[in-house]
Amino acid sequence: MLGTTALAMMAPGARAQTVPRNVRMLVGFAAGGPTDLVARLYAERLRPNYAPAALVENRPGATGRLALEAVRTAEPDGATMLMSPASVMTLQPHIFPREARHDALTNFVPVCTLCEFAFAIAVPASHPAQSFAELTTWLRAQTGPDVAFGSPGAGSGGHFVGDMVGRALGVTMSHVPYRGAAPAVTDAVAGNIPIVVTVLSDVMPHHGRGLRILAISGPERVSRLPDVPTIAESGFRDLIVTDWMGLFLPARTPNAIALSLYNTIAAAAATPEVRSALDRLEFLPIITRPDDFAARIGRERENWVRIVRDSGFRPET
Repeated sequence: MLGTTALAMMAPGARAQTVPRNVRMLVGFAAGGPTDLVARLYAERLRPNYAPAALVENRPGATGRLALEAVRTAEPDGATMLMSPASVMTLQPHIFPREARHDALTNFVPVCTLCEFAFAIAVPASHPAQSFAELTTWLRAQTGPDVAFGSPGAGSGGHFVGDMVGRALGVTMSHVPYRGAAPAVTDAVAGNIPIVVTVLSDVMPHHGRGLRILAISGPERVSRLPDVPTIAESGFRDLIVTDWMGLFLPARTPNAIALSLYNTIAAAAATPEVRSALDRLEFLPIITRPDDFAARIGRERENWVRIVRDSGFRPET
């Protein structure tokens, strides 16, 4: 973890530490997805202050862990980095304890977050609930089988947000895991499942065109959905869940290199081009300083222990 003394070394005007060769930013998911798009957005802006050029390398598989292992065992020279969603680092160790043997704070140097985003509760356009309050009433009035909700997969953030909402409302909902967000959203648009819980950017293109977003899990409303409340303001003050994408280097990477990468990313995030591109994805350009990022990872890992336990989730389910 990077200390405040090291951070002071990179005060404005300090000489940046550059990597003298092309670098690789590994992504554990297929090209074209949100993680890949954010990685490419920032990789283009690592030149020339950090490296001559940066290439994005997709290594999909094992829910992001193939890329993670490649970076974990890479030389700690700043030339290989990992772009990862939060779940790989903070949630997977609790839901796949045998497979996810990594530790974000000891096997890696957490450099910074790149962006932050919320989850959304959405229903088909044909659903009788026009608001989150009406959905609450509708759920509590159901007397038949448990109402189903879909998510991108068992153990995903959407899975646990949906479970948390159900428990907060005092209703039992049946989780239907899909193989990714796309089929879950498609089924919801078709009316085959009454509720879908996934990242806001997954459902935003369908809002008012097949789906209706009723609430989001972030701490405040988003500008493009001014009439959609947060779950917290709807009476559930403790139900605030956000996700992030972050940048990691192998453990033992020199502080000067990690801090140079952080400063380069922070400068890129302040540009109108990056802010506009992230806004189109419904992501906020939240750049967390290295020490704060490491502390956030530690807190979130502990929070997920409780959430996973309370849900009754088991890897085989």
